[in-house]
Amino acid sequence: GHGGVDPGKVGVNGAKEKDINLEIALILKESLEEVGFTVVMTRQNDTGFYDENSSNKKMQDLKGRLSVIEEAKPELVVSIHQNSFSDPSVYGPQVFYYESSEEGAVAAKYLQDALNRELEIARPRVQKANDNYFLLTRCSAIMVIAECGFLSNREEEALLQDEDYRRRVAEAIRKGICDYLDFAESEQEKAEEEPVA
Repeated sequence: GHGGVDPGKVGVNGAKEKDINLEIALILKESLEEVGFTVVMTRQNDTGFYDENSSNKKMQDLKGRLSVIEEAKPELVVSIHQNSFSDPSVYGPQVFYYESSEEGAVAAKYLQDALNRELEIARPRVQKANDNYFLLTRCSAIMVIAECGFLSNREEEALLQDEDYRRRVAEAIRKGICDYLDFAESEQEKAEEEPVA
């Protein structure tokens, strides 16, 4: 998420969401490719899908990302983000899915569980339905948004700026993706084995 002129959330100590998102996403890409996945990225550097003279760079960027996703026809879309909230004590990863997507809800649960478990979150959050995020509402593929932590929380912002912690986040997301796709594959096999009445 974010990139170029759009920094996303800015942490209490100045960390930019766009930078943390990209670093986690690049680690995740490498980790997924090592186990045989084909990964399509919407960005691999600090850029966006917009013209410099565009009057609405944010919307042009979102439409550009959607175009990349639709062309790729992925099994799963995972958008990497960081969260922020007015209460600085709030922390922990949270995964969003489109409220009318049953498969999105299942995928979000697998990713949420993996993040809570692997990052040893003291007060685990639960996956959450959403009905207004641009990409969630328009993407034809199964999609989740993984908010890896709160930049408004001083301790979590510091963790997210640490390379080892970002690797743990990426590994947790990888495990969640693998767990979900294993589940989806076993459900598909069961459906194919059921006799037609």
